[in-house]
Amino acid sequence: MDRFLLMKCFARAVETGSFSAAARELGIGQPNVSRYVAALEQHLETRLMQRSTRRLTLTPEGERYYAEARRILDAVTEAESTARGDDQPSGLLRVACPTTLGRIHLLPLVRPLLERHPKLELELQISDRYVDLVNEAVELAIRIGNLEDSTLRARRIGMFQRVCVASVDYLARRGMPRTPGDLRDHDCIVYTLLSSAGTWHFRDTEVSVTGRLRVNSPDAVREAVLQGIGVGYGPLWLFEDALRTGSARLILRDYIGPPVPLQIVYAASRLLPRRAVVFMDFIAEAFAAIPALNENGLAAIDAPAADA
Repeated sequence: MDRFLLMKCFARAVETGSFSAAARELGIGQPNVSRYVAALEQHLETRLMQRSTRRLTLTPEGERYYAEARRILDAVTEAESTARGDDQPSGLLRVACPTTLGRIHLLPLVRPLLERHPKLELELQISDRYVDLVNEAVELAIRIGNLEDSTLRARRIGMFQRVCVASVDYLARRGMPRTPGDLRDHDCIVYTLLSSAGTWHFRDTEVSVTGRLRVNSPDAVREAVLQGIGVGYGPLWLFEDALRTGSARLILRDYIGPPVPLQIVYAASRLLPRRAVVFMDFIAEAFAAIPALNENGLAAIDAPAADA
């Protein structure tokens, strides 16, 4: 049996979420897709999918096989496009992105991206969960911080500053912190998914903070700041609107640490399809025009210098 056909049926079943949808797309009938995937599993002597009446779920072996199968199918598609002289990016691109960054800055770019590239399909996995690109069939991930995984490569698409902010109401009640050490006497809103958790980093120092509220969402940190619950710490772009309107004030401005890189990462072992390269180019160009995602972001925001 044609193993390339088996591989294609399996990949599209994964990407569409069902045998029926894959069958409609491929024009070969749902029973054939089911039979072809079963034949592929028999050939590989391993289970690739768990079937239920509601969904298909990849096994760990299925996730690894899908990643490699997708790479092979992409290489064939690229070769055929090159032979035809068609350089339009096409196919499904899976991208993982942190929740708040995705909501604020990535989602507004989706429509112009898809309008520019009508053959491109995009699946965004917007979550603060760590995504394993090698084993989870995700081609690109937007990540904050320096790259530490040697199996990945990265393209920088921005640099931003982490800042401390508080509402006018909170500062009126509790006073203005003048040094990072003063935060020990304040209610600090702790973001539990930050790798450093309750340790906030400043220029030349770091401080262990505590508070009565701990949250696992950057949006919740921002909302708690606006409600006057405590001092917040996070990326400048999280608080940009609040700083511009004056509903939050920047504190400890003179102690802000070095900028943090914002990067798109991908598996070093995989050949990037053209759709991935086009996506990175588009996002890098768009992010370069957003002050809060670049090193000069603080200077570009007309917010009161609370420590002045």
